[in-house]
Amino acid sequence: MKGISQRSGDIHLLLQGNEAIARGALEAGVVFCAGYPGNPSSEIIETLAEAARDLPIYVEWSVNEKVAVEAATAASFTGCRAIVVMKQNGINVALDFLTNLTLSGTRAGLVLVTCDDPSGISSTNEEDARIFARIIDAPLLEPTTPQEALVMTTWAFELSEKIENIVMIRSVSRLSHTRTRVLINELPSFDPRPHFDTGLSFHTFPVVAKHKMRHEKLDLARVLFEKSSFNHYEGAVRPELLIVSSGCAWTYVTEAVDILELSDRVGTLKLGTTWPLPKGFLKKHLAKCDRVLFVEDVDPFLEDNVKSFGADICMEIGPKEYMGKASGHTPSCGEQTPASILRVLGRLFSVDWQDHAFMDKVSPIVKDIAPPREFGLCPGCPHRGSYYAIKTALAWDDRDGFVSGDIGCYTMGIWPTGFNQVKSVHAMGSGLGLASGYGKLDRFGFHQPVVTVCGDSTFFHAAIPALINAKFNGADVLLLILDNSATAMTGFQPHPGTGKTAMGTKTDPVDMEALCRSLKVDVEVADPYDMLSTAKIIYRNMQQKGPRVLILRRKCALVEGRERGFPYKMRVDQDLCLGEECGCDRYCLRIFRCPGLVWDKHAQKAKIDGVICVGCGICSDICPQRAILREERE
Repeated sequence: MKGISQRSGDIHLLLQGNEAIARGALEAGVVFCAGYPGNPSSEIIETLAEAARDLPIYVEWSVNEKVAVEAATAASFTGCRAIVVMKQNGINVALDFLTNLTLSGTRAGLVLVTCDDPSGISSTNEEDARIFARIIDAPLLEPTTPQEALVMTTWAFELSEKIENIVMIRSVSRLSHTRTRVLINELPSFDPRPHFDTGLSFHTFPVVAKHKMRHEKLDLARVLFEKSSFNHYEGAVRPELLIVSSGCAWTYVTEAVDILELSDRVGTLKLGTTWPLPKGFLKKHLAKCDRVLFVEDVDPFLEDNVKSFGADICMEIGPKEYMGKASGHTPSCGEQTPASILRVLGRLFSVDWQDHAFMDKVSPIVKDIAPPREFGLCPGCPHRGSYYAIKTALAWDDRDGFVSGDIGCYTMGIWPTGFNQVKSVHAMGSGLGLASGYGKLDRFGFHQPVVTVCGDSTFFHAAIPALINAKFNGADVLLLILDNSATAMTGFQPHPGTGKTAMGTKTDPVDMEALCRSLKVDVEVADPYDMLSTAKIIYRNMQQKGPRVLILRRKCALVEGRERGFPYKMRVDQDLCLGEECGCDRYCLRIFRCPGLVWDKHAQKAKIDGVICVGCGICSDICPQRAILREERE
């Protein structure tokens, strides 16, 4: 963001939560920044990369999250403060290293930011990454607002250095992508002098002794948490109900309490330091009330840990009625919302919360102006051509074949926009890993052809080991790399094959064909816009055996549109279009489903939406009447 790296202190900027985290890192004097793109976390590294134009810091998009943590840790070992950023799924990739890192310890401040995605807004799951803080014995901080995210990030570096270990910060989609007025402070003078002190060592041995030391570091963090301003209580001295909350959910709690005018009956306990629990602080406030309600996003992390602690001190504070996810008072999955909290408080206090709801007022207003939306590939997306070619080849083959999918824009192949071709989606690189398993089942009578797809960024991130596994074990695998020259789904970030880094430095791209050929795997390259030719190549490859790779290469339509644009102006010749009388049953709209193709209600024919259509031209190949025409742009 413009101005994020400015040095003038004591002014306000309109910042997104992710931008506030980036600014907090800069105010802490961060030197090394690494991550892997993934919504809702991507803007943190992007903001830091932009700041690197003005500041002497280093920023990179790493090949995956594990490598990102390792690279950032190297900076910490040499005395440079470092931050590493990822979405919740990335913790899974980095966990192997993290469980060892918290045994070896760190040197300069090292902060790990995980941006979770309650409700899976832009994810295949809504995993709660907080549990990993407990697994690896790392302190966990949860900001509530962009302002607190800035302050908390800056303090996290100090905490890391006090306990000589990594510190986790958990954001969520609503915080990461909300925007508000944030007070910024003066930036430090950046004077990094990295040096690895060979008198020190960082390893995990002896394991038991290091494990004990890890617990002691966590105990030190707990002591610091007891006095933290990130934790506070609001409400009555002796409330009828105590609400324990964290993160964005706490803002919804305070809003609901205010709307229902319950501030003199309810106490709200906000925890910003959620692991390890500040037990003294908690004990003091748990003693205030016999009824406790937990409100948090996704898993009952606070709920389970506080209830466990409450059992330990039950003889001191008395029995409690605990309410939350386990009791069914709050949703067991998905995001917390103001409405869900209004509902539970209305029931607990016999208040007609519906009188305070806004949906009945808002719904009639937006009903007629909010168009229906469905998941869809962009106009001109090369993946539409790829899936059409795959669909055609599988139909020709007629052996009940299917697609093993992966994470990216092409995940939408599970829906009509990708002709419902994708039958499984899990973690990055898992499409090819699964295909390696399918490819060894022929001895048991499995003869369905399997096509597996992954993007170019995913290939570098996690598919290479699976391809090596397929080669090593001789699996019958047909991998289609959908190479659109960008990490498109998360904002077009560069990757090892694009020829530039996060900071815009030109670099030699990794040649994925040469990489595959080095494994002695057959490789071909095709154009997904040439759907018929590509379908023939896929079909031919389906008749072969062993690991083979087909790279379908065509630049992302959004990138191409910005750089050069497309060659065609499309139109429908309505004299040729038969409309409802065509035997295709409106195939162009019902099946092909490019957003640029629409129905002309007046003419009862198909037509091109000139605003949406980019001019890629591939739709002209699917009309049986040849009514969709390509015309060269002037």
